[in-house]
Amino acid sequence: MALRRALHFVFKIGDRTKTATFYRDVLGMKILRHEEFEEGCKATCNGPYDGKWSKTMVGYGPEDDHFVAELTYNYGVGEYRLGNDFLGLTLQSSQAVSNAKRLGWPLTKVGEALYLTEAPGGYHFYLLDKEQPQSDPVQKVSLAVSDLQSSIHYWSSLLGIKVIEKNEEKKSVLMGFSDTQCKLELQDIGAAVDHGTAFGRIAFSCPSEQLPGIEALMKKEKQKILNPLVSLDTPGKATVEVVILADPDGHEICFVGDEAFRQLSAVDPNGNELLDKAIAADKSDEWFAKHNKQKASA
Repeated sequence: MALRRALHFVFKIGDRTKTATFYRDVLGMKILRHEEFEEGCKATCNGPYDGKWSKTMVGYGPEDDHFVAELTYNYGVGEYRLGNDFLGLTLQSSQAVSNAKRLGWPLTKVGEALYLTEAPGGYHFYLLDKEQPQSDPVQKVSLAVSDLQSSIHYWSSLLGIKVIEKNEEKKSVLMGFSDTQCKLELQDIGAAVDHGTAFGRIAFSCPSEQLPGIEALMKKEKQKILNPLVSLDTPGKATVEVVILADPDGHEICFVGDEAFRQLSAVDPNGNELLDKAIAADKSDEWFAKHNKQKASA
């Protein structure tokens, strides 16, 4: 499974201005590309919403060799309810810690050279106060599970992601398709996993020829397929094929054909400008304030 790689985690956001400040100014990430859509995604990339939405990819470098965040914004939705499903994203950057302190962004020390902070919307980020590596600073994504053994079987035996380290005391496991990629950490919380309405999605790529086999295996094993193999169009960019799965706890998993995705995910030098223009053109906050109303809470 060496040809499979971890790509990104999807966060639903209700405030693009504050969110952009966090990723750009606190974490020090770059806007890699920004795309606007007039109607909902066929593979529910933006959640169960039919209207206008946008996608912003942010990270420390190109998507070819960096794990990034996909920020999905549904026009008219101001906030989402968090569940207990997403436990955090860990990255190594003393610069991000310095940025947070300089900007007055709240930090809580939770371990040796380790700080907890929150992105707008309440998503947890763990900042390791060590020099940012030349490779990808993003180390792991941590998700909650209700039965660790069942989850290990699903992710390892069915999806082919290898177990790197088990921690019996923490009831957790660290997994990855390779040692050089961002890892997936599964933590047994001893309770049902609640995804709220803010639920995210983790994405991986594989050779496109493997996609039908992944779908067939899930059917054979009677596992949940949220979206059977489908082609997704992005105006002016490559069309990609995806299949969307759900693990035993309902975590959404996207597998996308690698060849077309590498074309789609090329860094857009205008990404920063496109995001800023979209934020400036979005008058929804003013409209709601003028009419003494609040944006919808999902």
